[in-house]
Amino acid sequence: MERINYIINKGVNRPVEFRGLKGQYIYILAIGLAALLIVFSILYIAKVPAYLLLAVVGIAGFGLFTGVYRLSHRFGEFGLMKTLARRQVPFAIFCLTRRTIEKLSEQISEKENVKSDDFNINTPGGDAGSRNAAKPHL
Repeated sequence: MERINYIINKGVNRPVEFRGLKGQYIYILAIGLAALLIVFSILYIAKVPAYLLLAVVGIAGFGLFTGVYRLSHRFGEFGLMKTLARRQVPFAIFCLTRRTIEKLSEQISEKENVKSDDFNINTPGGDAGSRNAAKPHL
């Protein structure tokens, strides 16, 4: 019997690849297979007939594999994450009153004032030994 070797690519700055799946798709497949194992054990404990049990788990496993490979080929290595992130960004921000924008601009200006006060050289209470004191030019 011939020994089968599976190539796992773990190079520097390269994603993990296993049988054509890259990155997050390996993890999605692993989580799906773990879920199928749990479903199989629950149905086996519930004394579901073995033929029905194998058919359900086999069809679900086939669907899992085809779905994950289809996602991998459709979106590529990072495309699925980018697509899901793009769905989180709103198309537009609607504001019915001007007061909301005014409050937002006030909050931004207050933050800018606080940041500029942190780096002000002429702060009250500064003495000659402090880092904020003005130094004479020689």
